[in-house]
Amino acid sequence: MATITPANAVITKRAPAEYFTGTVWQEPIAVAPEPARLRATHVSFEPGARTAWHVHPLGQTLYVLSGIGRFQTLGEPVREIRAGDTVWIPPGEKHWHGAAPGHAMCHIAMQEAKDGSHITWMEQVSDADYAASPAG
Repeated sequence: MATITPANAVITKRAPAEYFTGTVWQEPIAVAPEPARLRATHVSFEPGARTAWHVHPLGQTLYVLSGIGRFQTLGEPVREIRAGDTVWIPPGEKHWHGAAPGHAMCHIAMQEAKDGSHITWMEQVSDADYAASPAG
C-alpha cells in the first residue's frame, strides 16, 4: 500500500558537526523500505558550510534547488554548482559539496543503500581545499 507522509511529520534537523563544517540543515524526503534502496534528503547549507569528504557505494545524484555551491572530486579542481544543476557522482568516488563563500545553497541529495549503507564518511575538507578558486 502506498504511504503518504504529511509535511508536518518531517522534522528538520541540524547536520552533525562530525560530518559537516558550518551550519547545515537536513530534511528527509525518502528512506524507502527494502527491497527499495532509495534515500533522498533536502539539504540546506549556510554560506561557507560543507560536507566532509565521503563516498557512496552506489553513487549519488545532487540536484541544486537554489543558491551557489561548490563540489569537488578528490584530485580534481573545485567546481561551482548553481540552481538547476544536476551532479552525478559515480560509486566509490571520494568527494565533498557545500555552499560557496558568501552564498547559501540548497540541494536534494539522492543515493541508494547497499547492504544497508548509503555513505562512508571521511575526514573534514581543509580550509585550503575549500578556498581553492573554482575551475571555469
